[in-house]
Amino acid sequence: MVRAAMSWESPDLVKFGGFLLLAFCSAGMRFSIPGLVAALSPAFLFVLCGVIDLTVPENIVLGTVVTLAQCFWDRARRPRLAQIVFNVTNTVLAIEATELAYHAAWLATHQVDPAIRLALATTVYFLANTVPVVVVIALAEDNQILRPWFAWFLPSFPYYLGGAAVAQIASVLANRFIGWQTVLLMGPVIYLIYRSYRLYLERLEQEKRYAEDVSSLHLRTIEALALAIEAKDHTTHDHLRRVQVYAMEMANDLNLTDREKDALRAAALLHDIGKLAVPEHIISKPGRLSAEEFEKMKIHPLVGAEILERVQFPYPVVPIVRAHHEKWNGTGYPFGLAGEEIPIGARILSVVDCLDALATDRQYRRALPLDDAMQVVIRDSGSAFDPKVVEVLKKRYVELEAMAQARRAEPGKLSTQVKVAQGVAPAAGFEKSGPQQSREAPVDFLTSIASARQEVQALFEISQDLGNSLSLDETLSVLAVRLGRIIPYHALAIWVRRENVLIPDYVTGEDSRLFSSLEIPLGQGLSGWVAENRKPILNGNPSVESGYLNDPNRFSTMSSAVAVPLEGMNGVVGVLSLYQFERDAFTKDHVRIMLAISSKIGLSIENALKFRQVESSATTDYLTSLPNARSLFLQLDAELSRRRRTGEALAVLVLDLDGFKLINDRFGHLEGNRVLRAVASGLRGACREYDYVARMGGDEFVVILPGVKANDIEGKMAQFRAVVTSIGREMFGNDRLTVSIGAAHCPASGTDAEQLLSEADRRMYKEKHLQEHARSAFTTPGVWSTTVQ
Repeated sequence: MVRAAMSWESPDLVKFGGFLLLAFCSAGMRFSIPGLVAALSPAFLFVLCGVIDLTVPENIVLGTVVTLAQCFWDRARRPRLAQIVFNVTNTVLAIEATELAYHAAWLATHQVDPAIRLALATTVYFLANTVPVVVVIALAEDNQILRPWFAWFLPSFPYYLGGAAVAQIASVLANRFIGWQTVLLMGPVIYLIYRSYRLYLERLEQEKRYAEDVSSLHLRTIEALALAIEAKDHTTHDHLRRVQVYAMEMANDLNLTDREKDALRAAALLHDIGKLAVPEHIISKPGRLSAEEFEKMKIHPLVGAEILERVQFPYPVVPIVRAHHEKWNGTGYPFGLAGEEIPIGARILSVVDCLDALATDRQYRRALPLDDAMQVVIRDSGSAFDPKVVEVLKKRYVELEAMAQARRAEPGKLSTQVKVAQGVAPAAGFEKSGPQQSREAPVDFLTSIASARQEVQALFEISQDLGNSLSLDETLSVLAVRLGRIIPYHALAIWVRRENVLIPDYVTGEDSRLFSSLEIPLGQGLSGWVAENRKPILNGNPSVESGYLNDPNRFSTMSSAVAVPLEGMNGVVGVLSLYQFERDAFTKDHVRIMLAISSKIGLSIENALKFRQVESSATTDYLTSLPNARSLFLQLDAELSRRRRTGEALAVLVLDLDGFKLINDRFGHLEGNRVLRAVASGLRGACREYDYVARMGGDEFVVILPGVKANDIEGKMAQFRAVVTSIGREMFGNDRLTVSIGAAHCPASGTDAEQLLSEADRRMYKEKHLQEHARSAFTTPGVWSTTVQ
């Protein structure tokens, strides 16, 4: 700039002034072109025109003025001095290089066409103007040089060449026709073009904002749908959001296209939408799925894909959702795709989904530490997962977890726990109560009085009967008879609650076999809803009872039902349900009567259940769950009676554990109890279905073997010895836990229970003494204790 001022020459100041004015005015006409990072200004046209029609000092001054104007014109922030100096210096050097290229002696000597010379000079100007900028940015940010230059500036090179063509045309017109004033005519033309283009860009920007708003609405709709899915499956709290954070960051690392990223973003939120078609008891099962349950679970990628196909996404979401359970080695589902056949989005999603599932609490297991979960994923690299994807996750999983935690936000919980006062009866699946009084025949007051007396008498009798027996079956059968006298029904079912399931403990009437086969989860079906909400249902639809709904092979002929909850001291113990063939067969009076006795029925059922439990404990050994000595004698008497009728063989074995006292002494009674339970389980497993195993007391067991002949007893005894020995090896690492067995056979050893048990006991002790004598000959006291581990 200084050298230009010092060597100033201007053959025509008016001409220079016109160029300078137009160039200065065009400095503020900056515009962005879609697809280009760098903004353009038409001022470079006048620099190229100056190369042809102005002197070098004039062109340098023109370029300097334009650069200074661009530094301050319509800028939100004033540039620093260093930036101004760099921009001006870079422009001056670029103009100098352009002038040298255009006026090169070699080109003039060989009479190269001016258009080609200008194209060459424009290329030099482009390189000199852009390369230093990229170099400075690379040095400041420690980045590469070529990649930013190719991405930011090279796409604008055609516009420079276009400007060179315009400058050449203006120069030709000026020299041959009008003169240099032709250049002045470029000003209005450039402004009109600039103004039209700005209006076009503003319209494009509006359309772009509209498209972004629609896309944002689309994404928010997806997120709302994902929230609904997450509300159904409470075990996946924050799962969708975390998977999306992981997946999108990995998509950036793997250089996915924008279209693939958009598809992955939606798929990360919606990949489990197909679980809407999987029964909730399978989704929330606290343990391994059975083969049948897993077959049902495997439909969710297909169902999810079918649902999302109807949305018609503008990017390939459906293939990702359909394939997100495929495995790299082809053993996944639903189609067994392998390797590159699986969409890259699905490969990313499967890895991320697995890591998050392992690192979060699920109903079937506790969460693994993040590092341990990552090791499981790495172990499956190359078999279940794409190794390239796993490698990216391995490098960044700690960082991505921190990002997921930082972005964790409460998405606005759904009001699933709010109690709504209106519409307390379920609307879906249950028939509405009909106008009861309109369908009933008019009654006179005498009939009303008689009905009232009959009702009081019936309720009194029911109350009396319910308190007379502790047998649950007897209690419920009496209730069914008494209740039928005041409330007509064609079928009656009393459902007893077992944790979160209703079991049909007593069923009578039509379709009794069907109702007896049902087990109703709490909250499902007509009776399940009554139990969960503690409210009665009037004239509900029996067909919605869980277990045969929509099953054509299980059909009830009943058309209406009334059900009330039965409450005991500790909450709902069951549900009383009555069914009728006719629609709207029950009235509000029927509900009133059932509610009047429901608490009494509930308490009676609760007491009967407690009595049943006590009765069971009286005949069952609490430690091993085997029958106790009382049950043993009853069973043995029954087997002897049957043997007298059929003549079938009968064997009785008495087993006593050897070394059990030493276990209690060395390790305590808790360890001894564990041994007894293991032995009881082993003996049961070694017996046939109709054999009978009981605990006589202490470490003594009795086995009743119907149909076993005398010559077969030794084989059974050897089998039992092997069971006890294997238990000792497994628990203590040696063979010193053994069993002495005595056998008695009917009728050779006796014909009644006491004779058989006495003879078997005598032979058992004889064997025990022989074994103790044999051990004492080869072992010394205390040796066994040193080998127990």
